[in-house]
Amino acid sequence: MTITKNEKEKLITKYQKHDHDTGSTQVQIALLTNRILQLTEHLKIHKHDESSRRGLLKLVGQRRRLLDYLNRKNNQEYITVTKKLKLRTK
Repeated sequence: MTITKNEKEKLITKYQKHDHDTGSTQVQIALLTNRILQLTEHLKIHKHDESSRRGLLKLVGQRRRLLDYLNRKNNQEYITVTKKLKLRTK
């Protein structure tokens, strides 16, 4: 259920701005999205796991705040990240 080191490195290299970037907004959004997808799958099986559901809601809120921040600061990057992660479908 947890992300392996290799998977995390792949996500970071895909969304990083430069070689040593591990904490930019885009990377954080990608990592949160991965974790949200894992928890969603977990909750499909374990419907009554309320503590995981609460954690999922907190992660979704955190990702929402990061997306709002990115939209304010750099709208073009926001559009790019949401298309890559398939978050906003309009």
